[in-house]
Amino acid sequence: MDGTLIDSATVIPNAYIAAIAAIGGPAYTPSEIIASYSVGPPQAMLTHLLGRPSTSAEVDDYHVRLERLARGLTTYPGIEEALATLASAVPLAVFTGASIRACRILLEAAGLLGYFAALVGGDEIEHPKPHPNGILEACRRIGVNPRDAAYVGDAPNDLRSARSSGALALAAAWGHQYQPGEPSDGLLKSPADLVDYVRGQGRKVR
Repeated sequence: MDGTLIDSATVIPNAYIAAIAAIGGPAYTPSEIIASYSVGPPQAMLTHLLGRPSTSAEVDDYHVRLERLARGLTTYPGIEEALATLASAVPLAVFTGASIRACRILLEAAGLLGYFAALVGGDEIEHPKPHPNGILEACRRIGVNPRDAAYVGDAPNDLRSARSSGALALAAAWGHQYQPGEPSDGLLKSPADLVDYVRGQGRKVR
């Protein structure tokens, strides 16, 4: 979701920074927040960033701040057109390291929620990326064998998670965490490239 469907390079970090500042926690930069994404969903992130166990009230405050900031959210160019085309041909799902609540907040704010048959949040699975659990659960919910699926993501952990699940690992080169040296099964320079993959005009999805 983040860095693949929506440009969240400022919205999510700013929500964490504001939530932490409101309770007198340490000061962080957006890049430091982004570097901590692999820790897990908001409860785990806040615990990590605060240096102590986070409370349910603090997690709720983060989500409230995220919802306010999400009003200015934008999608990457071509995403909505690609999803509209793909949703009529194949079942689509989202697996994100964010919480399921944050996932719904962000996708709804971006106008993308209706394209997906299933959503899986990082707080619904036992192990975060690069473990394959989330992708496997997303595939289970839409009734697709992982080997017949493609997982698209910009971050190295997205691609590692995809490869360990058996799905095709496609790199979203437009995302803010994309690293050219990370192995993948295919490079997508734009969302339209994914449509070509599914249509079989590029390297075919297994």
